[in-house]
Amino acid sequence: MPPRFGPDFQQELGDLLAWRRDVRHFRSDPLEEELVAELLRAAQLAPSVGNSQPWRFVRVRSGELREALAAHADAEIARAGEAMPEDRRPAYRALKLHGLREAPELIAVFCDDATPVGGRLGAATMPETRGFSVVLAIHTLWLAARARGLGLGWVSVVDPAHVSGLLGAAPDWRLIALLCLGAPLEADPVPELERRGWQARLDWRANVSER
Repeated sequence: MPPRFGPDFQQELGDLLAWRRDVRHFRSDPLEEELVAELLRAAQLAPSVGNSQPWRFVRVRSGELREALAAHADAEIARAGEAMPEDRRPAYRALKLHGLREAPELIAVFCDDATPVGGRLGAATMPETRGFSVVLAIHTLWLAARARGLGLGWVSVVDPAHVSGLLGAAPDWRLIALLCLGAPLEADPVPELERRGWQARLDWRANVSER
């Protein structure tokens, strides 16, 4: 018999979803290897098109590569800032957009577009679903980390081709995310982008329509 999830669990799940955060400020305390393995095992439970499991996790352990990624992100952040409307630039400059130097774990997540696993079921007609599957694995990892008191930050201010080259990714691997993982400096019920006046969370009804 499958497990039954009662009201207490449903409330805790709601709390977990509400407290998931895109974290930028990390403590540098190292994570135990078994904990990282536990989180990656949880990510492996994510759904995927044709059960193809196309996610490929690359842990960045080299200090030299870490600094190269951080310097690249800094340059891209500055370049993006120059393209911002002038009235948005002060708010943009006030944001911390990555924790690549502080987070104890850096994980690049790729989609293997050439995987034979799953026999191309579903992906033959909608190949983009492989990438969607990888995002579901990332979200599963995100929730598993938050449930253990950890934070995760998705660094999107990078050039995928540059990161793939730095990490020596296989030709058929497509970068989906560069992730920072570790204990957050502080926990807050309000997302940082909302606290800093960048963007509030929309009411769910704003994104629902009927046909």
